[in-house]
Amino acid sequence: MKRISWVSVIAVFLALAAFAFGMISRQVRDVPDKDSAVDARPIDTVTSHAGRPTDSPSTVAYREASARMHEAMGIDYTGEADIDFLRGMIAHHEGALAMAKIAVEHGEAQDVRNLAEEIIAAQETEIVRMKVMLARHEGAPAPVGGR
Repeated sequence: MKRISWVSVIAVFLALAAFAFGMISRQVRDVPDKDSAVDARPIDTVTSHAGRPTDSPSTVAYREASARMHEAMGIDYTGEADIDFLRGMIAHHEGALAMAKIAVEHGEAQDVRNLAEEIIAAQETEIVRMKVMLARHEGAPAPVGGR
């Protein structure tokens, strides 16, 4: 029978100690820290958009825009990749457009406001383009075979 070296015994002991420390630390982490700066509200796109009474007007507006966008992105998929892409992206771009308008209305930094205005112009153009494409593809007959 081989003799177990002290190094092996110490290694096993250290591994068990590390495991036990991890288990104890996990239990301690579950206790909320009253001084924590982290926003511990749940990320829930359905119920968390109401916000807090102390939320700024821009935060309230962003929450509402995000909720509308996520609801609109919950499309009924057709199985047609082109149509599903366009429907989802129109909703996504409309959400980006709403957020950019909030930044223009409430933002203070001119460089951010300028970017938001650029996004508004670009997204409006892309939304129109996608709506035209969607109308064309929805009216087109289903493709047969490969593309």
